[in-house]
Amino acid sequence: MKLRDGPSACPSLWRSLPCPPAELRLDLVLSSGQTFRWWESSPGAWTGVLGERVWTLRQERGRLWYTVYGGERDGPPAGASKADGAEAEQILRDYFQLEVGLPALYRAWGAADPLFREVAKDFPGVRVLRQDPVECLFSFICTSNNHISRITAMIERLCRAFGRRLCCLDARPVHAFPSLSALAGADTEARLRALGFGYRAKFVSGSARAIVEGLGAEGLRRLRTVPYAEARRELCALPGVGTKVADCVCLMALDKAEAVPVDTHVWRIARQRYGATLGGRSLTPRAHQEIGDFFRGLWGPQAGWAQAVLFCADLRKGQELAGSRDQARRRQGRDRRRR
Repeated sequence: MKLRDGPSACPSLWRSLPCPPAELRLDLVLSSGQTFRWWESSPGAWTGVLGERVWTLRQERGRLWYTVYGGERDGPPAGASKADGAEAEQILRDYFQLEVGLPALYRAWGAADPLFREVAKDFPGVRVLRQDPVECLFSFICTSNNHISRITAMIERLCRAFGRRLCCLDARPVHAFPSLSALAGADTEARLRALGFGYRAKFVSGSARAIVEGLGAEGLRRLRTVPYAEARRELCALPGVGTKVADCVCLMALDKAEAVPVDTHVWRIARQRYGATLGGRSLTPRAHQEIGDFFRGLWGPQAGWAQAVLFCADLRKGQELAGSRDQARRRQGRDRRRR
């Protein structure tokens, strides 16, 4: 993978589309827990799987640059006919929902909410992705009682064990996300437990079987066209899918911009920053509903997008604080050794 010097190093292999940082910040969006299939393959360059293709993306001079890899082992980026280029650009526009003008939304949310305005000035370009519903659903089933680095490793193991191999980059095999039929196999739960999925293995295999025997992949995708409450109710009927996971899928895969996923981060934001005493002392379904309604009343019909900005800011600041603590502990250890 000889792309580490960026688009200017091999311009014939790259295409681009206009995309200023105020509309998209790859470093914030691809690392903030919306998706778990992208990694920073070199400084400022993000490699991952989208639409059963392997991509590398980067931003430079107000443009989003991209290259798509061929399917052969260690192959170079795919050829670039005009048709292929137009299709690839449309895939990116759809995935990042670039038809949604983000700065105007930031201004509207900031006008309604001074706290949002203060936080968001340091976190421009945080958008909600439009993901494949199957991948989004099973990824978020794996997020229960988990953190981003561990979820990412679990999804990688899932794809290597059950997904089709797409190519190999720098000796790293890259696989597609597994199909529903692959996840619904009779031995799926046992294989996932052997891969360290614990109790989540039962939910992954059980939900896959339930969808195969019920909605099917197309039925899951058609939930994009039904009202938010109906889509959430359908999802919550699946094994291992509670209100939070259902809201994540509604927001990030099913076009429900009003869905506000509520986890401990968002609950803390509501209580500490907004003084909202909602739903009692634990994250019950009632608390999810009341907190979601609170933010929908504050931010309007695209409240889920506004929540994504505050979630990203809270997550990034928590990571920076953890990093500072780690540095302090390392300094203390060095000081003790010198004594």
